Amino acid sequence: MTFAENAMKPLLLTHVKPMAFGPATPGGVVDILVGADGRIAQIGSSLAVTEDVTRVDGMGAWISPGWIDLHVHIWHGGTDISIRPSECGAERGVTTLVDAGSAGEANFHGFREYIIEPAKERIKAFLNLGSIGLVACNRVPELRDIRDIDLDRILECYAENSEHIVGIKVRASHVITGSWGVTPVKLGKKIAKILKVPMMVHVGEPPALYDEVLEILGPGDVVTHCFNGKAGSSIMEDEDLYNLAARCADEGVRLDIGHGGASFSFKVAEAAIKRGLLPFSISTDLHGHSMNFPVWDMATTMSKLLCVGMPFDKVVEAVTHAPASVIKLPMEDRLSVGSRADFTIFDLVDSDLEATDSNGDVSVLTKLFEPRYSVIGSEAITASRYKPKARKLVRHSHGYSWR
Repeated sequence: MTFAENAMKPLLLTHVKPMAFGPATPGGVVDILVGADGRIAQIGSSLAVTEDVTRVDGMGAWISPGWIDLHVHIWHGGTDISIRPSECGAERGVTTLVDAGSAGEANFHGFREYIIEPAKERIKAFLNLGSIGLVACNRVPELRDIRDIDLDRILECYAENSEHIVGIKVRASHVITGSWGVTPVKLGKKIAKILKVPMMVHVGEPPALYDEVLEILGPGDVVTHCFNGKAGSSIMEDEDLYNLAARCADEGVRLDIGHGGASFSFKVAEAAIKRGLLPFSISTDLHGHSMNFPVWDMATTMSKLLCVGMPFDKVVEAVTHAPASVIKLPMEDRLSVGSRADFTIFDLVDSDLEATDSNGDVSVLTKLFEPRYSVIGSEAITASRYKPKARKLVRHSHGYSWR
C-alpha cells in the first residue's frame, strides 16, 4: 500500500488517555476514530469499527492537543542556522512550529514557498524587524542601524502573508544592535501596534536592558529567553527586575522559555518557579547550533521544566493552550466529533537522564516526556525524542563553540 493510500484511510486510536482538552476532557482511557477526511468521527470506550482502518494502540499513553513550539528556526537553506521542519516537528511530537524571525520582509516569500507550504506541520512565523532576517545570523546582524528596517515593505509583506505571520520579532542584545540599544524594540512595538499583532523580543546581553524591554511591552507581547542566566539579564540577580517581570506577567506579557544554545538556566528557572513565577510558554529555540547541545528537542525541554518544579499539567498547557493563544489558534472543541484531528500521544516515564542547560549546568531528569505519535488529520506519524549526534569544537573569529 502506498503512503497516499494509507493516509486516506480512517485512523483508529485506541487506549489513549486525554488531557488538556478543557473542562469536558473525558476521564480514563478512550478510543478515537478519525475519518479519512481527517476529522474526528467517534469518541468512546472500545469502539467497534468494522471498516478498514489504520490502527494505532496508545497502550494507555496520554493524548493532548498537538504540541506547539513557539520559537524555532526552520528557514532551512535561507539562513545559516536553520534546521528542517521535519527535524523538530511531527517526528518529535510537535504539530505546530512557529519560526521566530528567521525571515524578514526581503525574503519571507521564499520561506513561505519552500518551507511553510510543503510542510506537513502547521507553520506560522514572527516576521523579523530587520529586512534580511537571520540570513547570516550574528555574523551579519540584521539590526545594525535604521537602514536595516523598511517600514513600508514590512507592512506590505504582512498584507501579503497575514495568514502566516503572527507577529513581529526583534532581537534586543548588544551582539545584534551594538550601541543602538532599545530603539529597535520601540520601532518594532510601533509596527506591531499598527498591524495589531504581538511582538516577540529576544532578551540577551545588554544593552538593551531586560528592564527597558519589559517597560515597552504590553499584554499579548512575548519575552523569549525569559529564564536566561546571562550577566545583566537574569531576573534572579536583580530583585527589581524580578519584581518587574512578575508584574508584567500578571498584566499579560508572556514569558517564553526559548531555551536555545545560550538562553536557559536551570538555576534561574528553579528559583523563579519556586517563587511562583512560571513561564507562560515552553519553547526550544531549536536551530543548527543548539540542536545537538544543549536543547535536543521539545520533549527534553519540557522535561527540564518539570525537573525544576513546574507542575505536569502546567508543562503540557505551556506547549498547547498557551502558545495557541499567541498565534490565535482556536483550542475549543479540539476533542469533539467534527473537529480536525491534531494530537500528540506521549508517555511520562521514569528516567535518570543527565541534561545540560545553556550555562553548562547539569541536572538529572527523573521524569521524561516521551512522544509516541503526532496525529495530523488521518495520519499518525511515529514520534520519538531526538538522539544527539557527537559534538565537535568549531573555531570562529570570536572564539569556539560546540557543534
